[in-house]
Order: sequence, then structure tokens, then C-alpha cells
Amino acid sequence: MAQAKKITLYVLAVFVLYTIINSPDRAADLVQVGFEGISSAAQGVGQFMTELVN
Repeated sequence: MAQAKKITLYVLAVFVLYTIINSPDRAADLVQVGFEGISSAAQGVGQFMTELVN
């Protein structure tokens, strides 16, 4: 089982590196979208906590 996990991580790392090397503009766009999503989620949690306290 540990071997399968190791192989899966290796394949995923190779895929990510291939994507970055092959299309850096697209990879940057995907990272930006991911960070915007995380930012929006954190902002929503902050608003929820603020309303909960008030």
C-alpha cells in the first residue's frame, strides 16, 4: 500500500512539472484561481465569525 502511495505521488509530481514546463501561463492562471478561491473562502469564514460574535 505504501508503494502505491509513493508511485501515485511520483506520477502527480511529474504531471505538475510537465504542466508547468509545457504551459507556464496556464499553470500560473490555475494557481491564481486557486489562491482567489482560498481567499474568498477565508473571507467568508471571517464574515461568518464576525456575524456570529455580533
